[in-house]
Amino acid sequence: MNKSAAIQQINSLASAGTPFLMIADFKCENNHVIPVDQIKADELLFDINGIKNYDQAVQLKSDVSLERSPLSFEAFGEKYQKVHTEIAKGNTYLLNLTQPTPISTSASLKEIFHASKAKYKLWFKDQFVVFSPEIFVKIQASKISSFPMKGTIDADLINAKEIILASEKEMAEHATIVDLIRNDMSKFAKQVVVEEFRYIDEIKTSAKHLLQVSSKITGHLNDGYQSELGDIIYSLLPAGSICGAPKKRTLDIIEEVEKYDRGYYTGIVGYFDGEQFDSGVMIRFIEKQGDQLIYKSGGGIHFLSDAQAEYQEMIDKVYVPVH
Repeated sequence: MNKSAAIQQINSLASAGTPFLMIADFKCENNHVIPVDQIKADELLFDINGIKNYDQAVQLKSDVSLERSPLSFEAFGEKYQKVHTEIAKGNTYLLNLTQPTPISTSASLKEIFHASKAKYKLWFKDQFVVFSPEIFVKIQASKISSFPMKGTIDADLINAKEIILASEKEMAEHATIVDLIRNDMSKFAKQVVVEEFRYIDEIKTSAKHLLQVSSKITGHLNDGYQSELGDIIYSLLPAGSICGAPKKRTLDIIEEVEKYDRGYYTGIVGYFDGEQFDSGVMIRFIEKQGDQLIYKSGGGIHFLSDAQAEYQEMIDKVYVPVH
């Protein structure tokens, strides 16, 4: 359904206290809002922070192997340089540059769904699978919270935590996104504050141990916010952490530079239980295109960025979180 229909459906279901699952693609052009009692487990599996529509996970016969075939550094460098040119012109301050990486793996998309460890997991009609660590927004008792994730480092590096928290580039990038999301939340919420700034999450994968930096931003919604829950959610999309700032012009530049369709990658998946809403950003994403599997990944480009480091980050994010 289109964006307008999705907003209306969410407002209607939330007002009635009807549990539902929602899925929105990056551009908010293809949306699904499904009452939970209408979800078919042979088409869609989800696990939203432990709330799921299946009883038993499928056990893997062997470990998940994954081989990557990323675009060349030269090809990435051309796109990177275009972004830096736009930064130099003042058209963007931060842009999340992503690219598709062909992969081969020993497991099916459904097996990857069951094997992966993540806060937000989705298997959709065997078209794509998501295993995301990133919260989009949570709403509990009229309090709305957002947790932008921006900044990744190999946890096995000596003093990794100190390095990433002391990085001027990472600080500038993170602060830009926090400010953007704080402004987005202020459209509907009151008393918007940054409760926690730059705390560390650990993510263990089959290949690497990563540290990621997040912040917590909160605000308060009016009583009866359920009647406009759809408007609230879509006013925050696309998520600031996966586009950049200023949002509108940066989205135009992303379209010009990336030259591929993100589709559902970097969209959101959300669950309303009748009272509370929880949602995640659809990063860590594998999509089936014909006989080929495509893993989509990327990172934020800032004026202090280094092309080789950003290229490596894009590759490092091509993983399945199993351990």
